[in-house]
Amino acid sequence: MSRIVIKVGSNVLTRSDGTLDVTRVSSLVDQIAGLRSAGYEVILVTSGAVACGRSILGAEPELDSVEQRQVFSSVGQVRLMDLYHTLFKNYDIIVGQVLTMKEDFTPGPFFNNQKGCMEAMLKSGVLPIVNENDTVSITELMFTDNDELSGLVSTMMDVETLVILSNIDGVYDGDPSLPGSQIIRTITGANDRSDCICEAKSSRGRGGMQSKYHVARSVAQSGIRVLIANGKRENILCRIILEADPDTPYTEFTK
Repeated sequence: MSRIVIKVGSNVLTRSDGTLDVTRVSSLVDQIAGLRSAGYEVILVTSGAVACGRSILGAEPELDSVEQRQVFSSVGQVRLMDLYHTLFKNYDIIVGQVLTMKEDFTPGPFFNNQKGCMEAMLKSGVLPIVNENDTVSITELMFTDNDELSGLVSTMMDVETLVILSNIDGVYDGDPSLPGSQIIRTITGANDRSDCICEAKSSRGRGGMQSKYHVARSVAQSGIRVLIANGKRENILCRIILEADPDTPYTEFTK
């Protein structure tokens, strides 16, 4: 079976007001179920717990101290996982939560235990849903963002493809907001396009295109195919994985 990691960013899972977009989550679940039916082993790295917690507690989006993130995460994680459980249950897919921290990816017993657990989940037909354990993480031990986490999971689990879903179509050769800017369809190890990357970050996530670019380049060098695409486009996963639709914009990173 082909093994794939799908990372979904906060801006894909939330509406403009910061609340959880249940319709979008449902659509992604439908697509992941389709990939599983097509023979893919899927690991889902999901953002959205902190944003979901903010929405439930009615807090301002700019509040971002470690303690506040811990509270938001503890509240939002319950809601997010309950939603995934309910939606995947419609396809008779059992999900399991994996809350991890950066030190778990250092070679040693924690690394081996985490990998062994996720291998056992996949062997049992369980879909692992991975997120950082924000509730207990401290600043110096936090992942840069879930882009970094998805890259670490991909290399640990020896996947064939990492898909990073954002709210933009991929890497552009200029400012995406300016007319004339075009999607860069393929970036290889010898083709550094970091000069095209804007340093701006989203308001709800810790990452940005700069983070996605560097993670994608690094993961691709280990032989894993990486795709950056717009998670808000209809049926995006099936179009770029199952159909390889040439009219669907995305950026592919290869070794």
